[in-house]
Amino acid sequence: MLDLLPLRWFAKFQDGGIANQFFMALMVTIPVLNFGMLMGWQSPMTPILQSPDGPAPEPISDETISWMASVTFFPSIFCGVLVGDLADRWGRKTTTMLTSLMLVISWSITMFSLRPWALITSRAVAGLACAGCYVVTPLYLKEIASDKIRGALGSLFILVQNLGYLVVYVAGDMLSFAAVMWLCTAIPVLHLLIFLVMPETPVFLVKQGKYKEARVALAWLRHTSVDDKNLEEEVQQMEREEEYARSIKKASWKSIVQDKTTFQAFRIALNVMLSQETCGYLVVLMYAGSIFDQASQSISLKLSPNKQTIVVGVIQLLGSIVASCIVEKTGRKWLLASTSLATGLSMLSLGLWFYITSLSIWLPGWLPVLAMCLCIFSDAAGYQPVPYVIMSELFSFQHRGMVTSFISSVDALSDFLQTKAYDPMIKLVGIHWVFIFFSIICFLGTMYTVLYVPETKDRSVEEIYALLEDGRQKEKRKDVEKAEKKEAREIGNEVSRL
Repeated sequence: MLDLLPLRWFAKFQDGGIANQFFMALMVTIPVLNFGMLMGWQSPMTPILQSPDGPAPEPISDETISWMASVTFFPSIFCGVLVGDLADRWGRKTTTMLTSLMLVISWSITMFSLRPWALITSRAVAGLACAGCYVVTPLYLKEIASDKIRGALGSLFILVQNLGYLVVYVAGDMLSFAAVMWLCTAIPVLHLLIFLVMPETPVFLVKQGKYKEARVALAWLRHTSVDDKNLEEEVQQMEREEEYARSIKKASWKSIVQDKTTFQAFRIALNVMLSQETCGYLVVLMYAGSIFDQASQSISLKLSPNKQTIVVGVIQLLGSIVASCIVEKTGRKWLLASTSLATGLSMLSLGLWFYITSLSIWLPGWLPVLAMCLCIFSDAAGYQPVPYVIMSELFSFQHRGMVTSFISSVDALSDFLQTKAYDPMIKLVGIHWVFIFFSIICFLGTMYTVLYVPETKDRSVEEIYALLEDGRQKEKRKDVEKAEKKEAREIGNEVSRL
């Protein structure tokens, strides 16, 4: 009996092609894994690069390190829209492979030279990969997933990115500088070779009129035969959506703005993504070492800088695993609202701790560590992954690429400004006010989610838009009722005067 349990579990996991879809999702997110490694690489490698005895020809200055951190997001500001257009023209598969190619070039530049110009150029090339990761990967995950695991696959995006952080943190602590470089370069090279045999998304194949190839790709993803009745219905639904898309005007920003429901969906997607990107998560990660140092003064918490980053990476990864496990059970809306609230409370606690201790009032050192851990965990468990899931579910595929690329460009601009303004803001107003400001953003994000964000779990785009339209009609009825009451009061006042 016990021997059959693993077989039954595997059969259940393979039902509907869940195993194939998860395997495909993992393959699609390998560039995101490597990009996470690239972003995390700077933390364990900065002391080595700045050491007089390090591998760099000369110690790298703080100014160069600052530009390395921020310039990664700069190309994405301008290339996000371009990558979205490439994904619609050349396909999700080709654009994903181009993303890996940019990562190979980025790592190769660093291996070739460790001079400041090479390090900054390498990160700028990685910015092109950043645009690919944040634009194409959510599209790919949405278009290969069946409805019942759509949220779980979508949340893999942040989980794999956080896994990349942890991998490079551990590698930086255990391996030599050269070994870490070879590991980071080998991953996108292997991905380029393996991804050649991976299928294009069925949605894009239908869009290209390749219906036979779409059936074959979908049959593999659903672990069924090409002649399966349910498969045929799914392909026909894609064909109907494509025919409808061709019958209307070409998707454009004008069509988004003119259609009130689509424009409302765009505003929701933009607001939840901006709330996520400006919640101060990057600042907490940057200030984690200082928080550990402050805590070590009052409690016995002696960790090396590399061990500190590993602890942060483990917390991030655990939060991401929780998100992937519960997002289909809790739904998108309330998971986003609860984690944004928890992140806001953590930020507020950090701000108050730094403010009170700046007045020479003693507070226990474990408080900021606990607040920081809660902030990192709750952010990874919902505040980071869920907006990507919601954004991909709010639009039909003719608008999805365009909107995703634009919002990704806005997010990249936000990240660039945050990383460059981080030090000046702390010097101007103090770290406590920076954390308190970010907590306010989190609380506003919570309120917005509760009031305006629809639940997208297990709903088609048409059903989601029907909810949005119903909400607008209720608002219109309220406005009409208010106008009628106001008019009645005015008439009553006129009668009383007579």
